[in-house]
Order: sequence, then C-alpha cells, then structure tokens
Amino acid sequence: MDRIPMTTPIVEMDGDEMTRVIWKFIKDELICPFVDLKTEYYDLGLKHRDETDDKVTVDSAHAAQKYGVAVKCATITPNAARVEEYNLKEMWKSPNGTIRAIMDGTVFRAPILVKGIEPYVKNWVKPITIARHAYGDVYKATEMKVEGPGRAELVFTAEDGTETRELIHDFKSAGVLQGMHNLNPSIESFARCCFNYAISTKQDLWFASKDTISKKYDHTFKDIFEEIYNKEYKAKFEELGLTYFYTLIDDAVARVIRSEGGYIWACKNYDGDVMSDMLATAFGSLAMMTSVLVSPDGNFEYEAAHGTVQRHYYKYLEGKPTSTNPIATIFAWTGALAKRGELDGNAALTEFAKKLEKSTIDTVESGKMTGDLYLISTLEKKEKLETLEFIKAIRENLEKAM
Repeated sequence: MDRIPMTTPIVEMDGDEMTRVIWKFIKDELICPFVDLKTEYYDLGLKHRDETDDKVTVDSAHAAQKYGVAVKCATITPNAARVEEYNLKEMWKSPNGTIRAIMDGTVFRAPILVKGIEPYVKNWVKPITIARHAYGDVYKATEMKVEGPGRAELVFTAEDGTETRELIHDFKSAGVLQGMHNLNPSIESFARCCFNYAISTKQDLWFASKDTISKKYDHTFKDIFEEIYNKEYKAKFEELGLTYFYTLIDDAVARVIRSEGGYIWACKNYDGDVMSDMLATAFGSLAMMTSVLVSPDGNFEYEAAHGTVQRHYYKYLEGKPTSTNPIATIFAWTGALAKRGELDGNAALTEFAKKLEKSTIDTVESGKMTGDLYLISTLEKKEKLETLEFIKAIRENLEKAM
C-alpha cells in the first residue's frame, strides 16, 4: 500500500518519560507505515531543554506559528526534585506555558467518549468542552517569600514616571507574595476564540470567573467578554439559537454537575487547568481527553492533556511491563494530521486521521484496553493489554479500515 503523501510539515515537539516512549510506538506502528510523515522536529525532553537554556521551546513555538500546525508530547515541568534528578542549570518554566504565551491562544479540551466507559456523573450524556485561557495569571506570576514584618505594595510605574500604589498587606510575620498579570489584547483574543469555536461547533458558551471577589482582575475578563459578545457575536448566536451567559465559577460548577453536557465552559488559565482535569477524570480517565491550543491568527497545537506518566516510566526502565493509556497522545497526532490535511486540501490525510481515531475507539469497545480503562469499564468481556500490545491491537483494526 502506498503511503499517504504530505506537502507541508507538522511541527513535532517530543517530550519526556513514558509519553516519549509511547510517542515513538505511535509513530512506528500507527503513522509511519501509512503516512509519508513530514515533520519539523524539536526535542523538548528536559535534558535537551536544559542544554539549550530552554531556547528549543521558544523555537518550537515560533515554528508552530510558521507552519500553522504542531503536535506536542507531554513534558516535565521541573520542581526542586527534578532539578536534582536531572542536574539542571535552573528550574525551567512549564514548556506549555512558554508555548501558550508565544502563540497567545485558547486551549480547548474535550473528553473522548467510548462505550463501556461511563462518566461518574451519570447525567453527562454529551461531552463538555473546557476553553482555557492560555496566557498569564499564575503561570506568568512573580513570587516572593518574606522573612518577617514589613509592608508589601503593588506598584505600577507609567512610562512618564507616574506611580500608582496599592497596599497588599502589612506583614506582622513571615509569609509569601505573588504578583500576576494579564493583558487586555490577550483576553480579547480569548473571548473571540471562544465565541468563534462555539459558532463553529454550534454549542452554547458559558464563561465563569470570580468577579465578586476579584473586582478588578476577574471583572475585566467579564466586561471584555460581554462587550465583544454584544458588539460582534450576539446576532450570530441568536440566529443559530445559541446561548452565551456569564456566571460565578462556584455557580458554574453546580450547574455543570447538574447538566447533561453538550456546551463549552470558558475558564481563566488556572480555573481551566483544574476544571479540565476534573472533567477528564469524571468522564473516565485523564488519558481520554483531547487538547488543542488555537491561536487568534489560526495556528493549532495539539497535545495530550496529561503528564509524562513518571511511575510507569520507572517500571519501563526496570524492564517491567506497563499498561499505559496512549489514547490522548494518539488523538493529539490525529488532530494535527486532520488539521494539516484540511489546511493543505489533502483529503486522504484527513480521512486517515478519522480512521485512526475510529480504530482506537473500536479497539476499546471490542474489549481490548489498557489498565486504567480495564478498572472502570462496564463491558462484560474485556482484556487488559500492555502498552505496546494495545497499540498493535489498534493497528490491526486500522489495517482493516485502510
């Protein structure tokens, strides 16, 4: 069988630990036998990021802007223990945070639904998509420890030298400080991405923050969303019968739990991080969630919405069998391949991506699955497979489909 040709490369961002192992399995078994794969490769493994002083991460983000489509493996965001383990020069920041800041996009995450994997919230019969702002807040924050009593102030110095000051706290003891920011243009891009995505998928849009407490920071998000909606999107939403509304984040959580799903829930950066993990787990597994970063200028970066599966990686290094779920990483690849095919007018590539997704779902629904799904599947006949065994089972179905 001739392999499907590609014209424009996808930006490939390799990662760390068990997901890096799975990355190679997926390419070797599920993509390269069928596609004449063209990628511009960037190694975002922690050792290489350290060797390049994290320049490779910045370069990969700019490449994503150049080529329009990227696919990213899960990566380590180092803590103190990782700095020691990998003998790092410094505690490098989150690669995802760096890439998202450069691309200035919105992350859309939605569960992958399969028969036999039932949501823990039984009334969720439709997927819930999290739209997460991908710039600023705690991910670009500056932090400080204070060792004793003193006065902390928030100071803004304008270009003309004028200072504006706000008291943060009169410390009577040791403590910690954190300063975070956001930008109106980025919030505006976030809002437009959410409204456009809702229109393209014909789903209602909810936006939630905590403006009653954060009367300036969160309220700015609320005001920008409302202004853009009324000026640019209200008529189109009404024409399509779609709803946009704002509510407090705690009210949103209560509404989500009571709902049947089938809408987009827009969140600020940290809220989206936490709530997407909650939704992924409640729908069945963190490895059953798609994730795509969409920039305002129409660039796309697809990734898995989970970590590097450190515990399984250490077992793998010891030669012990693992049963790691590769589905989110497979769907990162299929998302990128489908979008590359769409942008290039390469129907065969887009169709291949759809067949790979269906083959993956069919494999699970036939009873063949990894350990995380085996534990929660309601199927009567099911079989727990090791990581590579599962990928090869998908390949069997894919070969039939092709």
